Amino acid sequence: MNQQRTHLLQIFLFIITFISATLSGAEWIYGRAFFFGENTLGWPEFFEGLKYSVPFLGVLTIHEFGHYFTAKKHKTDVTLPYYIPLWLGSLSSTFGTLGAFIRIKERLNSRIKYFDIGIAGPLAGFVAAFFVLWYGFTHLPPLDYIFELFPVFKQYGNEYGKFLETSPDYMSIKLGDSLLFNFFEQHVSTGELPHPYLYTNYPIIFAGYLSLFFTALNLFPIGQLDGGHILYGLIGDRAFNIVSPILFSCFIFYAGLGYFNAYEFTTQDTQMFFILIGKFAAFILFNYFCFSRITDNPMTNWLIALSIVSLQLFISYFFPTIEGYSGFLAFGFMLGRFLGVYHPTTSDITPLTLERKILGWLALIIFVICFSPKPFTIIQNLP
Repeated sequence: MNQQRTHLLQIFLFIITFISATLSGAEWIYGRAFFFGENTLGWPEFFEGLKYSVPFLGVLTIHEFGHYFTAKKHKTDVTLPYYIPLWLGSLSSTFGTLGAFIRIKERLNSRIKYFDIGIAGPLAGFVAAFFVLWYGFTHLPPLDYIFELFPVFKQYGNEYGKFLETSPDYMSIKLGDSLLFNFFEQHVSTGELPHPYLYTNYPIIFAGYLSLFFTALNLFPIGQLDGGHILYGLIGDRAFNIVSPILFSCFIFYAGLGYFNAYEFTTQDTQMFFILIGKFAAFILFNYFCFSRITDNPMTNWLIALSIVSLQLFISYFFPTIEGYSGFLAFGFMLGRFLGVYHPTTSDITPLTLERKILGWLALIIFVICFSPKPFTIIQNLP
């Protein structure tokens, strides 16, 4: 009976996630909302959103079932995927889902099992995302597609990009250039490439890009992420628990780099100075929470957090325009505070076979070519 309820919950979550992803996809395509604002979307636009939700959730599902079937092959007790819907109703700044997860219902004591289950998902998802992007870049619609979405651009013809770059009323999100995405742009595309500000209006390409983005997040070689399981399998317990916290510290350093600039504190405005000090104190506290579980000693954790913040300010003093990507801070907080940066030890430490080692290093290469240092940039031209 409990298993039936679990399956009903999983089916319900999938249906809701499918609907929320389709709604988000339509909003990304048309740049308008369903229930708020002027010229709201309707059923025809909803069905157009399937061009986003089907490939995006398709890649996500292939990823999760890669984990699931590999776990079953190892006779591990595991659940079917739980999907997480997310749609805010009036904003097209959500992707329709926070992803999905399977739950392993027993403790794994094998280094090989961790490796096999961890690597299966991202490898399967990467192959699916690759073909989604290949299809998207080889089936680009003609320029009239943009003019149908945004009739105001038609008067500019092929020069519509200049309007996007100068109009004070236009806001968009520019996708980052990972090595693989850039390869598709330069060597695979067979039609008129969209302006960089408009990729979010191309649902198949956008779904493929997001699939690469989430693949890269999963492949971060930290803690109990898929990449963490892979690296743990490759280098073992002792080396991993040295490398992982170092990589995590570098990640938090990069994410917060430039969030505060050393020159900001030279302001002569007293009120602004105290506001800035308050925000800076909150930023330091946030960093502490990111590192609060990296050791068992709170003073050591404070020292690491303060060192990271100090180094960020030091770098910004000599390079005032340098900045990381603050959008990664929330992910870093989740890793440091909840998921942890270390890996559970295993009693079975049988070394990986040569074939597994090759796949492991291939997965880390996939992480490098899928990762974008600044995956999303909000573009708004000020008057």
